[in-house]
Amino acid sequence: MMIQKIKTYAVLTAAAFTLSSCLDKYPEDSIPSDGALTTVSEVNEAIIGIYASFMSSSLYSGNLTLLPDIQTDLVYGVNGNTGVYGDVWRWNDILSTNPEIESVYGALYTVINRCNFVLDRVDAVRAATTDDEELDLLDQCCGEAYFARALAYSELIKCFCEAYENDGKDGERPGVVLTKHYKGDEPMRRASLEDSYKFVLDDLDKAAELLKLEDDFTPSNTQLYSTGYFNEYTIYALRARVSLYMKNWEDAVKYATEVIDSGYYTLTSCNQYTTVSGSQVNLYQYMWAMDVSTETIWQITFTINSYGGALGTVFANYDNTSYRPDYVPAYWVLYDLYDSNDLRTTSIFGEVTTGYSHGLTWPLLTKYFGNLSFTSNNIYGVTMPKVFRLSEQYLIRAEAYVQQGDYNSAGKDITKLRTARYSSYGSSTSMTADNAMDIIEQERVKELYMEGFRLHDLKRWHKGFEREPQEQSLSNGSSLKVEADDPLFVWPIPQHELDAPGSEIEPNESNK
Repeated sequence: MMIQKIKTYAVLTAAAFTLSSCLDKYPEDSIPSDGALTTVSEVNEAIIGIYASFMSSSLYSGNLTLLPDIQTDLVYGVNGNTGVYGDVWRWNDILSTNPEIESVYGALYTVINRCNFVLDRVDAVRAATTDDEELDLLDQCCGEAYFARALAYSELIKCFCEAYENDGKDGERPGVVLTKHYKGDEPMRRASLEDSYKFVLDDLDKAAELLKLEDDFTPSNTQLYSTGYFNEYTIYALRARVSLYMKNWEDAVKYATEVIDSGYYTLTSCNQYTTVSGSQVNLYQYMWAMDVSTETIWQITFTINSYGGALGTVFANYDNTSYRPDYVPAYWVLYDLYDSNDLRTTSIFGEVTTGYSHGLTWPLLTKYFGNLSFTSNNIYGVTMPKVFRLSEQYLIRAEAYVQQGDYNSAGKDITKLRTARYSSYGSSTSMTADNAMDIIEQERVKELYMEGFRLHDLKRWHKGFEREPQEQSLSNGSSLKVEADDPLFVWPIPQHELDAPGSEIEPNESNK
């Protein structure tokens, strides 16, 4: 069933990360005191809790988005910075006790445990329910729980597992610990990478049955963009992303096309303008400044009174007087990638003289400086994380086309994206076997900059990277060469998970 009403998001206090294992059943604040769900209303409230858990600053509004890009070659630490994320940026200092990586692992299993709690108890509520509308709502809630669990597991696989090779050996590669039940006797043991992805796909199949749009919902009478809830097209978007990571090119094209051709979303244009506080901004800027865009498939909904982390803090550290960024964009991104008529440069970067004693003047990443409704209340750097955007779907499909040898179709998708982002662009993009993947890589950096994709892209492409010092960059970390397939492309399993009572969890090479 299509969601008939947008849920009212409640402020839920996240449980402290204190238990010995993320697989333990917590947080208790998310469940009734008697450990049961007895009414449809309670099930619905539990789903609201699942949505709220995605607001965690350990996830999309913080560590899960920032760490994979800070770890690579996209930004440089600035002399005099606060040292935040320094272990990750320096690369070689990443340990299994890193608190930021631990928090990602824990927050994702928090989502999973909340989903399991609902799914274990919903059948008893359904058996006691006779009202058709309430039964439909229960189906909707189950669909949302299945999708949320699939999304959380897909992120765990992405961060803590090797790349899926589709070479017949993924059944031997370690995946993640899979749990289907809130209270069960499931072993603390990693499933294979193949079985881990199969679990995600099975959950997405179940979600697809329950969250499919009704026939009378059409793009002409239904708005799905900039939504804060899951629906049929968030499922397709994740299916496309997972298919790309599994090197299932046919399905990547299939599901990305479902989203692209749906009619519910259109790319935001840098050539169309609107007025904000008396100033003209293009619609691409508006997407970041106001968190509204026709290309946003799913974003995490914040309000002034209920929000997660501040993605923009490390790029600004604005104190109403000056900017003291911890990290600034890499020179090669700013000056080597973007064409002169690519309007993304002026839309998401802005040159600033910092407040440091060395007076560094450098273009800062402005797209995370914050929703203007928040900044007007002196809340800086808070923007609603856009977990799925239409532009990524074009990039997924283009890469899948390239891997299938269809360079013409891939070129059309890149042209479509660039036309929306450039002041002017030609009628076609020439892609060949020699240049296609270079174009894909460059376009993914330009379009998805600091949205959490770079580390995982390099891992699945089996590519390394280099850093060379730039103006006022920290000496420790600025000179770095990372070879392809370095163990730290896969994050270490948190040490407390390995040491927990009853744990049979296999460590990653990066743990050793």
